[in-house]
Amino acid sequence: MGSSPDRPATAKLRGSAAAALGQLVRRLRQPLPGAQPRLRFEIPPEYNHTEEPAATADGGTAAQFGSPGPRMSMQHPLYMGFMGTVGVGLALLVYWIGSNTTQLLLWIVAALFIALGLEPVVGWLENRRIPRPAGILLAVLVLVVAVGGFFATLIPTIVEQVTQIVVQAPTWVRDFIDSEFFRNVDDQFGVRDRINEELDKFVNNPEAMGGIFGGVVGFGSTLANGLFGTLIVLVLSLYFLAALPAMKKWGYRLAPRSRRARVEALSEEITRSVGNYVIGQACVALLNATFAFIVMSIVGVPFALLLAFVVALLAFIPLVGGLIAGIVVLLVSLTEGWQTAAVYGICYFAYLQFEAYFISPRIMQKAVAVPGAVAVISVIAGGSLLGVLGALIAIPTAAAILLLVKEIYIVRQDKH
Repeated sequence: MGSSPDRPATAKLRGSAAAALGQLVRRLRQPLPGAQPRLRFEIPPEYNHTEEPAATADGGTAAQFGSPGPRMSMQHPLYMGFMGTVGVGLALLVYWIGSNTTQLLLWIVAALFIALGLEPVVGWLENRRIPRPAGILLAVLVLVVAVGGFFATLIPTIVEQVTQIVVQAPTWVRDFIDSEFFRNVDDQFGVRDRINEELDKFVNNPEAMGGIFGGVVGFGSTLANGLFGTLIVLVLSLYFLAALPAMKKWGYRLAPRSRRARVEALSEEITRSVGNYVIGQACVALLNATFAFIVMSIVGVPFALLLAFVVALLAFIPLVGGLIAGIVVLLVSLTEGWQTAAVYGICYFAYLQFEAYFISPRIMQKAVAVPGAVAVISVIAGGSLLGVLGALIAIPTAAAILLLVKEIYIVRQDKH
């Protein structure tokens, strides 16, 4: 009862603090004196082709530039010659730009692929009444934290296991040299003298030593380029994710007005399928690597965490990635004995069958549907053209092509 007189004072103090905070927020939202809004490149409004755009009172775009005049006849010789020359010149220009900016184009494709993969997450957050900028920041932050935490956990283990290999390598070499097999081979072919002779030539050859130094410098340059490329892809992904609705809107306006609705429907279906595929493939790879790590830890396969990371990377490659990962781990597990390799092989390849029939269909039910033969051919072709990135985007690209063929070409052929 004695504290009741303090309640009005506390409430009054809170009210004054809230009012002061509200006033501060309003002050911050007001533009600075003399400041002007930043110029934005916005899409022009839609006009009906039968109407003349009305002039704006403040001298807007319609009144300033007027309406376009009639087009020149396409049968005119000047038009045909000029447009043919421009077409050839543009084709040569595009080829020259593409051949000299291959790395940049790969970064752009990777960033766009990541942005399409994160778009369903951002859309889900928007449906939960979270603003799009906050959703983008949250999705990218979770991705960066997950990848950074994974590598922060993995790198010390990799360093430790690689150090163990380097420390044990002289012992392995010494045991091999002292083995009865190597002695018999050395007595018959003189392997030891041949190895010593080649080592002396290599040490005394300045070109070979320069090649080692160049290899070290080249590895450093490759590592620096890889880090720089990762940063560029991350920044581009953030920009693409923020501007994806505007990019779609601009792309749809490039289509004729009569076909714009159909173009929009097909494009939305393609981007939705690609986004769901990226998320689904990431979940499948994570489950695959987790199961492989658990089995390797139980049966005693060496370097389990490092091999689990390799399995996760290879599992992103559809169809053949899991098989390649299983073969790699089997080869390593043979160092512990054929029994270990057999147990791991039975468990892992049984899981691949379970994944193919029960896990992937449920995760990928909202993603893409591609026939098996087309999927295999597209993965091989994508890997041959663009490496790992090409193998990753091969199935979504094939699904998009199949959708366009089914909805455009086949529909058109059915009408004739």
